[in-house]
Amino acid sequence: MSDSEWQERSHRLCQHLLAQPQFQAATTILTYVPHRREPDVRSLWSIPKRWGLPRVVGNTLVWHELTSPDAALQVGRYGILEPAATWPPIDPSTVELCLVPAIACDRRGYRLGYGAGFFDRLFVDPLWQAIPRWGIVFAATDQVSFPVEAWDHPLTAVCSEEGLRLTNL
Repeated sequence: MSDSEWQERSHRLCQHLLAQPQFQAATTILTYVPHRREPDVRSLWSIPKRWGLPRVVGNTLVWHELTSPDAALQVGRYGILEPAATWPPIDPSTVELCLVPAIACDRRGYRLGYGAGFFDRLFVDPLWQAIPRWGIVFAATDQVSFPVEAWDHPLTAVCSEEGLRLTNL
């Protein structure tokens, strides 16, 4: 995918997010920094909400508040940009929506990531289970079905440049 197509599809995806009442109502949203051509949602960071970004600590994700849309990020363990440990932490009880990057999603709401299991471990924690989690993926990788493992946790919805759909659970 060319740079211009990646940005255009990402822009369309962000427009679908912006149109969702649940997204509009949320004040604290967890998001991500795109890696390896994942959909780019960074344009949303300028919207007045409390945005959280993940930082890898051991085998878990620790969430920090994005202090400014253009705040300097640092390269993390996997080469993914992440917040500094000094950024304010995000309490799970304040989170109303989690945007989860995906390589692919299936109709049941299961996702493929890069295989380290960070989001699956996050969603098994009782503090995080009730938070709506939307997979963010390009439509070309929105699959009918693929095998899942016992530790996989489904998403509540999937959003692509073609729109948002609830999962079939």
